[in-house]
Amino acid sequence: MFKLYQRIVHIPMHQYARYFERFRAAASADTLFGVSQTLFAEFEAAVRADAGPAENETSIRAALHARCDAYHLEMFQQCQNEVGTRWTYEQEIKRPYFHVTELDDAQLTNWRKYLDFEEGKGDYTRIVFLYERCIVAAAYYDEFWVRYARWMYGQTGKVEETRNIYQRASCIFAPIARPTARLQWALFEEVNGRVDVALDIYQAMLVATPGSQDPIIAWANCARRHHGVDAAINVYTTQVASDDTSITTKAALVTEWARLLWKVNGSPEEARKLFQTNQQQYAESRTFWTTYLTFELDQPTSAATEESQYARIKDVFFGICKQSRLSVETIKDLAQVYMVYLLERGTKDAAKEYMDLDRELNGGGVTVQAQDTAMTG
Repeated sequence: MFKLYQRIVHIPMHQYARYFERFRAAASADTLFGVSQTLFAEFEAAVRADAGPAENETSIRAALHARCDAYHLEMFQQCQNEVGTRWTYEQEIKRPYFHVTELDDAQLTNWRKYLDFEEGKGDYTRIVFLYERCIVAAAYYDEFWVRYARWMYGQTGKVEETRNIYQRASCIFAPIARPTARLQWALFEEVNGRVDVALDIYQAMLVATPGSQDPIIAWANCARRHHGVDAAINVYTTQVASDDTSITTKAALVTEWARLLWKVNGSPEEARKLFQTNQQQYAESRTFWTTYLTFELDQPTSAATEESQYARIKDVFFGICKQSRLSVETIKDLAQVYMVYLLERGTKDAAKEYMDLDRELNGGGVTVQAQDTAMTG
């Protein structure tokens, strides 16, 4: 029991003073007055050095007991200070146990600040202990699991400990609707040379949530990094053709596919063809049309290609206004992007087109879709 007290009195905790008093009483009866043999020998040497010739063993032992007790009081004061600095955070923990209901914002903020504080102290054991307390109360929040794993991975030689954190989060606690921990786990495995495991994680996520956008894109990117562009395109084509994938997700995947053709394969013509062949199918997708317009706007310009590039950009904007089924507000937002292009990079007739569009957008309540003048020139 005394050895347990020796461990407990160093830990800042609730009712620490009660444990200290019990330890202090037990230390008085201990042969070495509750300190290690090395420290006892050091104190004894100092007491004997200070003792006069007339000092007897009884007085020396009393002085030695006082020295040990003073050491314990210093230890108590240190523990008291540690408790005081943590009490600000401890008193804000209203639910230290797990529950299916969500934590309120104040408690989430408190856990973040408490973890910041403990990490700043740099005590590995106490940091791990606080993280383990945190993920009991916040087991459904992948934010804290990822933070825990990220911190653990930053410690030397803690790969298996980090993997264990990701596995607990992904296989037991974090809801599948919150995919961040699983995506981070896959990246962790990829970094540590287990690419096949990373790919399996992405595919397992799609078994649980078919057609989920983030795992598909992450899967395709991982496949590209390790098996080439064709492997990534194969992921996109398979998922776009799947009945489990929603039309909204398919539109986003097609834009990622086009971006891959353009920026990785270096083939803007292939990317443009992919956009053109899919514009009817994804007429309601803001993501598709925004990416398509951005793609054409980002193409390099020269004096020789200025006219043809302007024609392509204008065609995309015409498609947004006449062929898409976007909301009026979305069309107006994209029209603003197009108008900036007209002023900054447009041809000599761009000012007139800008004024016509400005009148349609901002004058008289006439919508862009209701007029053909500016679109057809």
